[in-house]
Amino acid sequence: MRMALLTLLALVAGTGAAEARCAVLLHGLARGEASMMLMGLALEQAGYRVINRGYPSTEARIEALLPEVDAALALCPEEGPVDFVTHSMGGILLRAWSETGDPGRIGRAVMLGPPNAGSELVDALAGLAPFDWVNGPAGAQLGTGTESVPRALGPVGFEAGVIAGTASLNPIYSSIIPGTDDGKVSVEATALPGMADHLVVTASHTFMMNNPMVIAQTLTFLETGGFDHEMRWSDALAQAIAGGWSGASPSGD
Repeated sequence: MRMALLTLLALVAGTGAAEARCAVLLHGLARGEASMMLMGLALEQAGYRVINRGYPSTEARIEALLPEVDAALALCPEEGPVDFVTHSMGGILLRAWSETGDPGRIGRAVMLGPPNAGSELVDALAGLAPFDWVNGPAGAQLGTGTESVPRALGPVGFEAGVIAGTASLNPIYSSIIPGTDDGKVSVEATALPGMADHLVVTASHTFMMNNPMVIAQTLTFLETGGFDHEMRWSDALAQAIAGGWSGASPSGD
């Protein structure tokens, strides 16, 4: 609660380290920059310079998409760390880039629903024509088998906070995924070696970036380096109203 109030005061006052920071948003597989617009608005209202740039997630393998991270970073100031907010495969893209690019540029990163240990749903669906048509070559790399990119990556060398969801919109998909899941990725699979903090919220994979609690906790992590595990829905909604991003869905999805 105390951390939530401190973050709220920082937002209202418009002060703090966030004012000088650049934040890059990386959307998920088969999504676009529009899916991260509300998150971007919240960051802008908190004083960030936001780079919300789409990339062709379904047109190439993950390794071929790494230059997209460089292109986004080029829009930030050359000096100083850059923060990241990623959704789903966007987190895997950032992890892969950090092993070949300049991880020193990364300040703090919040990953929303990342398949850090791969997704069993991909194992079940990859190779089927509809899945391949919608998700492209990168989609097949997000499973748990020998072609898994997430499982081939090492621990992160930057401050990473991971948010996992527990609200599935697809019971059929959830029947394929072991344990509690968000409809696409299990809570367990989001965990990341070397992460600074891990948070579980009631949110679906598809829409978690619009969830008021997720947005408030993202701002908290970027500001403090940790999540507020005592934050209540009333705290998150207060931040939404104070920050001017109260268009976030109150449903949790």
